[in-house]
Amino acid sequence: MSAAIKNPFQHIIEPLDPKDPTQKFFSLSKLADPRYDRLPFSIRVLLESAVRNCDEFLVKRSDVERILDWKQTQTQTVEVPFRPARVILQDFTGVPAVVDFAAMRDAVMELGGDPEKINPVCPADLVIDHSIQVDFNRKSDSLQKNQDLEFERNKERFQFLKWGSKAFKNMRIIPPGSGIVHQVNLEYLARVVFNHDGFFYPDSVVGTDSHTTMINGLGVLGWGVGGIEAEAVMLGQPISMVLPEVVGYKLLGTPDKLITSTDIVLTVTKHLRQVGVVGKFVEFFGPGVAQLSIADRATIANMCPEYGATAAFFPVDHVSIQYLEQTGRDPEKLAYITKYLKSVAMFRDYNDMAQDPDFTQVVELDLSTVVPCCSGPKRPQDRVPVSDMKRDFEACLGAKQGFKGFQVAPEHHSASLPFQFNGQEYTLSHGSVVIAAITSCTNTSNPSVMLGAGLLAKKAIEHGLSVKPYIKTSLSPGSGVVTYYLKESGVMDYLCQLGFEVVGYGCMTCIGNSGPLPDPVVEAITQGDLVAAGILSGNRNFEGRVHPNTRANYLASPPLVIAYAIAGTVRIDFEKEPIAINSQGKEVFLRDIWPTREEIQAVEQTYVIPSMFKEVYEKVEKVNERWNTLVVPADKLYAWDPQSTYIKSPPFFNGLTMKLQPPQSIKDAYVLLNLGDSVTTDHISPAGNIARTSPAARYLTDRGLSPRDYNSYGSRRGNDAVMARGTFANIRLFNKFLNKQAPQTVYMATGETLDVFDAAERYRQSGVPLLVLAGKEYGSGSSRDWAAKGPFLLGIKAVLAESYERIHRSNLVGMGVIPLEYLPGDTADSLGLTGRERYTIIIPNQLTPRMKVDVKLDSGKTFQVLMRFDTDVELTYFHHGGILNYMIRKMSEN
Repeated sequence: MSAAIKNPFQHIIEPLDPKDPTQKFFSLSKLADPRYDRLPFSIRVLLESAVRNCDEFLVKRSDVERILDWKQTQTQTVEVPFRPARVILQDFTGVPAVVDFAAMRDAVMELGGDPEKINPVCPADLVIDHSIQVDFNRKSDSLQKNQDLEFERNKERFQFLKWGSKAFKNMRIIPPGSGIVHQVNLEYLARVVFNHDGFFYPDSVVGTDSHTTMINGLGVLGWGVGGIEAEAVMLGQPISMVLPEVVGYKLLGTPDKLITSTDIVLTVTKHLRQVGVVGKFVEFFGPGVAQLSIADRATIANMCPEYGATAAFFPVDHVSIQYLEQTGRDPEKLAYITKYLKSVAMFRDYNDMAQDPDFTQVVELDLSTVVPCCSGPKRPQDRVPVSDMKRDFEACLGAKQGFKGFQVAPEHHSASLPFQFNGQEYTLSHGSVVIAAITSCTNTSNPSVMLGAGLLAKKAIEHGLSVKPYIKTSLSPGSGVVTYYLKESGVMDYLCQLGFEVVGYGCMTCIGNSGPLPDPVVEAITQGDLVAAGILSGNRNFEGRVHPNTRANYLASPPLVIAYAIAGTVRIDFEKEPIAINSQGKEVFLRDIWPTREEIQAVEQTYVIPSMFKEVYEKVEKVNERWNTLVVPADKLYAWDPQSTYIKSPPFFNGLTMKLQPPQSIKDAYVLLNLGDSVTTDHISPAGNIARTSPAARYLTDRGLSPRDYNSYGSRRGNDAVMARGTFANIRLFNKFLNKQAPQTVYMATGETLDVFDAAERYRQSGVPLLVLAGKEYGSGSSRDWAAKGPFLLGIKAVLAESYERIHRSNLVGMGVIPLEYLPGDTADSLGLTGRERYTIIIPNQLTPRMKVDVKLDSGKTFQVLMRFDTDVELTYFHHGGILNYMIRKMSEN
């Protein structure tokens, strides 16, 4: 480790084993600082990284002191650098990252630098999991057909990614068909402790997916960042972060034997949303943690973005080591993992209160109070006890349009529509289930809920129950290990009999890759204007995300997904009403088929074994034959194909010079969109299907593509022309200018209603800058860099919102789009803003973090807003026009 030569903390380096002086670590106990033992375990990881990487340039001794002094500095805005050990990507966000790297190599060469300087300097793993869709289901060959179609649609993208794995060092690709990124990370990629260049240090990771937080369940500190920020980390830049507050979440009690980890996480999500943990770490402690498996902890950590925290950390304990053994990790590595973590006081005993560190605040949850629940119909934090689902849905039907309302007139609440499917007549009504998907790393990583679903299916079949054939059922596991133990335990056949065949290994329905519904179902929903329901074991259920025709979507455990599929409706009280009447005319209740925790654990202990994990992951990089046969060029610079509709050199660096331009005020900007609260990155940059009447569809049609070849927005993130046209193209976008849901806006110069892209193009041709007005939690949801890149390409210079989701604000900064925030107490309404004014934002030459700036309207009104550049580093990026421009200039210096 060359940095150790000039590291001011090299005096605390010592061998982990005195018999082997070549294997060393930074012994934090040698700091002899009593503050260390009071730090939250998550902050200790930040401290170790700062100590090990201290070079008095990117990381300074004063940064180490700030972290040690966390108890005093946590509530202040104290900036510290963090060098994660590695980066993880999935293909939707990974393709644009590799596109940016390829374009940056071109730009560095244009400026006279060495293009091969653009290269990851830390390990980067990219798992291809976002491309596969549920085009086929309920057939024995559905998996093969979906995988064949995935390759047919995405061959060009896959070739590009394979080129990237050859052209760039330190980049490993996990091929399609292997699993979901976060589950593969948990079961295979996570090191827990690194042993690199003769040094031991804690594993830590940032990822281009907001649910990277799942790995915190194993004691690896990690969180999602924008793709733009991840690229900078891969190029050796530390993350500049505000030292976070840490909320201690104390778990007590024992969950009821009928409770699943999904019930626990949905309860935690609602609770922490109420506590308010945005921008903070959450660290779990207390005797209740010791009762949770790693899979349970990972489920809770996975949904961290849904409760708004940056990370949700479970320090490593003996259960973590047992999980590493169960998943087939190397016994030699397990020995040094435990020894190292104990040597740096990062190994936890959850029953030892003396180990409890200081926290900013402590909140508690008694696990015995958790009840079976779902979340919905439009947000993951809106928990609904299963016993209350029927009443809650019916209340939502008539409630005002919003997160808990569909505004259906009372006389239509009982509406229903008959339809024909496969020669038989069925009826749909409000609340009818049309999608039932066991999906997502949140739950498919957890053997207890997956085996629970299998055992419920077994009992359902034995009781003579079935699922109506028009319901789109699917099972998309997060790794091949799941299929292995479902088959070995004998429950897979029963799942298949209910329609839950394996349809693919990937995110699928959870990210909107749910595929088409049968035409008769769509026609019935449309003709009856019905609020149809999707039920999924995912982590997000935002409007328009799961499927355009399911207006109500509920998150639920895998066993509950099957239960609601059998019932065929969410308008059921399982405690009082039978789930179904079997072929013998007997009423069957959910309690008759629900497996107990003891039943599930007995099967899990027998069938979830280390050899399964070893067998699956030993061949994970070579098992996909179609991937193996892909031929790619060996060139270090990418040969862009001007005819490609998937991969295109982006215009971000056109005309870039080494000279910086001073910041410019934004003069006489029009408001492109006037939006409300909780506008998600799905609203800003959808990942799902490309509508046939959209600007993106017109672009693809002009290039000779038919609708069946459009694929999804997510799959086309390597093409800026498609993505710019897809910006704000979500059909559920609510624009106050129109007072309805539509991917459109008003072009102020003429009053015309246009598609958002078309209006932006008119403004661009007129040389007019643009602004977006928004409410609270702007940019919540997935860590989607195109939700910042797209607005940048539309000519949006700034967003003015009441508050931002953490990752999205960072992405806006990374693209040079100014995040402005109303001062406390101010809103668009309180200031009397209609959005039809023209806005001038005064940007002074001398900028400081979180400074106030003046906004002047053409009406003469003036008010102040907060400029949300939170650190000096972010201001540096802004002066360069974005983080990637900064990196290009840096890499081009001689």
